[in-house]
Amino acid sequence: MFLEQIHSPSDLKPLSYSDLDLLAGEIRDFIVQAVSETGGHLGSNLGAVELTLALHRVFESPKDAILWDTGHQSYVHKIVTGRRHNFASLRQSDGLSGYPSRTESEHDFIENSHASTVLSYAFGMAIARDTGADPDRRFIVAVLGDGSMTGGMAYEALNNLGHSKRRVIIVLNDNGRSYAPTISNLTASNTVTMPVDLEQDLTGELKFPERIVEKLAQGFNTIRMNPVYVRRQRRIEQFLRDLPLVGQQAERGMEAFKAAVREFLQTTSFFEALGVRYLGPFDGHNIQEIERALQAAKDLNAEGPIVLHLLTQKGRGYPPAEDDDEKHLHDAPVFDPMKGPPKALPTGYTQAFAEALLKEAELDDRIVAITAAMPGPTGLIPFEERFPSRFFDVGIAEQHAVTAAAGMALGGLRPVVALYSTFMSRAWDQVVYDVALHKLPVIFCLDRAGITGDDGPSHHGVYDMALLSKVPGMRVLAPSSVQELHQMLHDAVALSDSGPVVVRYPKGVARTVAESEVGTGLQARVAFEPSQSAEVCILAVGKLLGNAIKAATILSESGTPTKVWDVRSCAPLDPAMIADASKFKLVITVEDGIRDGGIGMAIEDSIMNVAGTNSRVHVLGVPTTFIAHNKPDRILASLGLDADGIVTTVRSLIA
Repeated sequence: MFLEQIHSPSDLKPLSYSDLDLLAGEIRDFIVQAVSETGGHLGSNLGAVELTLALHRVFESPKDAILWDTGHQSYVHKIVTGRRHNFASLRQSDGLSGYPSRTESEHDFIENSHASTVLSYAFGMAIARDTGADPDRRFIVAVLGDGSMTGGMAYEALNNLGHSKRRVIIVLNDNGRSYAPTISNLTASNTVTMPVDLEQDLTGELKFPERIVEKLAQGFNTIRMNPVYVRRQRRIEQFLRDLPLVGQQAERGMEAFKAAVREFLQTTSFFEALGVRYLGPFDGHNIQEIERALQAAKDLNAEGPIVLHLLTQKGRGYPPAEDDDEKHLHDAPVFDPMKGPPKALPTGYTQAFAEALLKEAELDDRIVAITAAMPGPTGLIPFEERFPSRFFDVGIAEQHAVTAAAGMALGGLRPVVALYSTFMSRAWDQVVYDVALHKLPVIFCLDRAGITGDDGPSHHGVYDMALLSKVPGMRVLAPSSVQELHQMLHDAVALSDSGPVVVRYPKGVARTVAESEVGTGLQARVAFEPSQSAEVCILAVGKLLGNAIKAATILSESGTPTKVWDVRSCAPLDPAMIADASKFKLVITVEDGIRDGGIGMAIEDSIMNVAGTNSRVHVLGVPTTFIAHNKPDRILASLGLDADGIVTTVRSLIA
C-alpha cells in the first residue's frame, strides 16, 4: 500500500503517475472508512484527491502557503501532511478538527470553514510577502470551490488581486456544487467547450467540428501556459503602444482580437476582464494534467494573479456519493461503508419548520422562501417541490439573500429567509439597515442555533440572540418544542406586518408536547409549577427548557420548590413573566447563547427595574470564548447548562 508510506508531502515526490493513481484510490477508501466511523464531510473530499496530491507535489508546503476555502475539503491535505493516524478522532472531543486547524499543523494557515474568504486572505498574505514582512514566502495558492464563487467576498478579492497584480495562484475546484447544485454561471455546466449532448454523435464520438474546436481550445491553453509566448506577447503590446499616433488604438485592437479568440475557444473572459489570467478548464482528476497546469502557473505567476480552472466530480469514486442527486454526500453521519448513508431527511426542529412553512404557504400566497445554498439542510426541499416559483436559492450569498428579501418585502411579499445561525452573522449589516431600519416584513428562520457540536467553533450558533435582540423593532422567538415552532412561525407571519421577526431553533431532537403546553404570540408561558409554594424561579430559553424542567423536578422533590418559565419571546420580554420573577429571592436564567449581553442579562436588567424587588438573578449561558468540537450534550454539561449543572448552581447559591 502506498498510503502507508505517506507521512509528509515530500513522500509524494518519488511516486510515478501510475503509483499516484493507486494512491488516490487508497485515499478514497480510507476517507470513506474514516467518515463512516465518525461522520463528517465526504463528497467534497472524495472530489479533491488528485487536486491535493498535485498541489503538494508541485509546491513546497509550508514554505509555499496552500490556503483552503470551505475547509471541509481539506481531509486529503490532512492525510498528506502527516495526520492520517489521527483520523479515528475526527470531529471527536480533543481530536482532529473537520477543518484546517493552526494548532494541528504548520501546513494549516487559516481555520477556514465559512466560504468565499480565501482570496481575501491570499491578497493580504501577498501584500505581507511583497512588502518584506514575510520575505521567505514564495508562492501563495488559494484553493476555492464547492460553490465559493457564489459569495460576494470572492469577487471583491478578485477585483483587488487583478487591479494590484499581486502574485497569487487561484485554483478553482469546480464540481458544480456547493451543498446543492451551484447557483452560478461560472460552473462546469457553463464552461465546458460544448454541451455533452451536442458534442457526441450516435457512436458516442465527438462530431468533427466539435473535435476541431476542442483541439484548438487545448492548443490555445498550451500556448497561453508558455512563458515564452507571454514574454513575446508583452513585447508586441509594447511595440503597438509605441506606434506614433495610432499606438493606443492598435493596442486596443490587439486586445479585442485576443478577447474574441478567448471567448470562442475558452470560457467567459470574466477573469481576464478583472485582470486575472485564466487557464482551463482542466481535468481535475488527471494528476499529470493538473501538475502541468500548476507548473505553468508558477512560471507565469510573475505576471500577476492567475486562475486555474479544474473540473472535478463531487463524491468521486464512491457510488453512493456519485448517485446522491441532492448533495453527493456532502456530509454524512456514521454509516455502513458497504451500503452508504441513508438518504438525508430533515429531522427534529428542521422537519418541524419544513412542515410549518408548507402549512403557512398554503394559506398565504405572499410567502416566499429564500436560502443560501442549503435547501436540504434547512428543510426547504419540500417547499421547493410544492412551490417552485416561490423558492429562491441565491448561492453562498447571505448578504444578498437578506437584502433580496428586503426587496421582495417592499414589493408586498412575505419572505422567509432560512439560514444557519452561524451564517446569519455574515449578513448583520443587511439585517439591521436593509430590513430592520425599513421595518420590513421579513421572517428569519435560524437553524442550528445554540451549541451545534461536531463542526466546532465556527458553527456554534451562539451569537444570534445577543445580536438580534439589540436590533430596534426585531422580535426574537425561541421555540422549545415542535409544536411551539409551528405556533411561532404562524404568529410570525402576522407579527411581521409591523417589522422583522426571528425564529431560532437548534440542531437535533425536538421535544413534542401537548396542545396545552404551547404558548402564543409574544407571551411567555409557565412550564413547570411545583406542588408547594416555589422558592426559586428558572427562566429558560428554547432548547434548554427541557433541562430546566428536569432540574426543577429534582430540586422540588428534594425540598427546593422551583418554578419554570418558558421565555419564548426573547425580544421583547413578556412583562408578566418579569413581574412574576421579580417576586422571587433567587432567579436563574438559562440560555444556549453567549451569556455576555445575552437574553439572561436583559432579563436581569428588567427584573432589577421592577420597583420593590429584592431578587438575586444568576445568569447561565455560553462563555465568550471559542468552543471546540464535541457532542452538543457534552458541551452543555461542561458549561453547567444541563439539568445537573442547573441543580448544582441553584444549590450552591442557596447554600
